[in-house]
Amino acid sequence: MSRVYNVLFLCTHNSARSVMAEALLNKLGAGRFKGFSAGSYPKTQPNPFALEQVAKLGFSADQFSSKSWDVFAAPGAPAMDIIITVCDNAAGEACPIWPGHPATAHWGFPDPSDTQGDDETKRHAFAATMNAIKRRIDLLVSLSDEKLAHLAQSDTLKRIHSDAATA
Repeated sequence: MSRVYNVLFLCTHNSARSVMAEALLNKLGAGRFKGFSAGSYPKTQPNPFALEQVAKLGFSADQFSSKSWDVFAAPGAPAMDIIITVCDNAAGEACPIWPGHPATAHWGFPDPSDTQGDDETKRHAFAATMNAIKRRIDLLVSLSDEKLAHLAQSDTLKRIHSDAATA
């Protein structure tokens, strides 16, 4: 088996997009990837609508928590190979210095938590965001080990953002 790539998804509150991305990567990564998520200013818990989406992948709600990105910058934390911001606010923040200088990219998605309306309208917004994230995760997990090994020297992660946005 090829090596396992650790991927950290960052969003300001670590309550919706980053949590869904973590779940999707852990489901679709087929053991080649290990997804994690964190935020610069985490909420006390993930958004219930995000947890509904990850439940559809077979995960239980108690498998996810909102946590600070400081957890992953601390000594003894898993070494990250790739760090992806999934919200525009987190992309503009001063991030910690990540051990090992992992490859980074920004895959911005609108925040489904900002959706106004009844619960069905909100569920639809979260499902649409989940599908948009899935398109990019599908492209990431399809990369060969050779391409993954050279991410730091290439724009592959950034191209996934552009390619998925036009798909």
